[in-house]
Amino acid sequence: MIDSIINSTLILAVPLVFAALGGAIHRRAGVVNIGLEGQMLVGAFCGILASVATGSWFAGVLAGAAGGALTGFIMSLVITRLSANEIIVGLGFNILALGIVGFVLRSQFGVSGTLKFPDQPRIPRLTIPGVEEVPILGAVLSGKDVLFWLAVLLIPVLAWAFAHTRWGVRTRATGVNEVATASLGVRALALRDTAGTLAGLLAGLGGVALALGVSGLFNENMIAGRGFVALAAFYFGRSKPLPTALACLLFSFFDALQIRLQTGGGYSADLIQTLPYIAVVVVLAWTGITGLRRRTRVAV
Repeated sequence: MIDSIINSTLILAVPLVFAALGGAIHRRAGVVNIGLEGQMLVGAFCGILASVATGSWFAGVLAGAAGGALTGFIMSLVITRLSANEIIVGLGFNILALGIVGFVLRSQFGVSGTLKFPDQPRIPRLTIPGVEEVPILGAVLSGKDVLFWLAVLLIPVLAWAFAHTRWGVRTRATGVNEVATASLGVRALALRDTAGTLAGLLAGLGGVALALGVSGLFNENMIAGRGFVALAAFYFGRSKPLPTALACLLFSFFDALQIRLQTGGGYSADLIQTLPYIAVVVVLAWTGITGLRRRTRVAV
């Protein structure tokens, strides 16, 4: 049972990690990305269609990333160039993405809700010989797909980029004070657009990981609040890659646990399904309380 929960936790964490790291990039640039939910949905939908059309899961991954990136870029332009409120724009894009995807499902495929193809390509999982049967270690290392390892690699790479590259330093400076950064000749708005595009790209990869890696189908409600859970994760992690990823692991653990409890029987499914969201509320409350205490100590 422990190995099963560990394996499920790590697999379910991949979509969250991608989306949360994308949101962390955008937050470091000074924009709170509320549109992660819609960007994940677009990525999942583009990934499913492209993989079926080409017969290649890799093409699906590229299409999902591109769809998310395009959505992120357009959303960023509305915020940076039209000075629209980032919260309203993000919520609007979530609703717009859901509406467009639902319309295409009904008008082009004649289905409502779920779209599944009999020859749907899926991202293959890599089994490590000799490790698969080892307790705990096998659950951690074996049976994971390429997007899992990409998410793991992205954590230290992004942490290094924030601290040691010109892009990272300028992005953080833009998030702290856009006017002061722009006064030094830095193209602050372009940096925010880049951050928004990267956020959309990573959220799109999160959607692809969910569609082609976890479920093998598409449902218009499949994101199910994961974009907002990712938002909570990078807030909890203060937009730092490692703490953000650890928060995603915490939330995905409760997601895996509620699935296990439902299949085990004897528990109310309606109550069990609330576990991940209760965890989000508790973590955000704890983060707010610790932040308040920290500010109080500084003031004193």
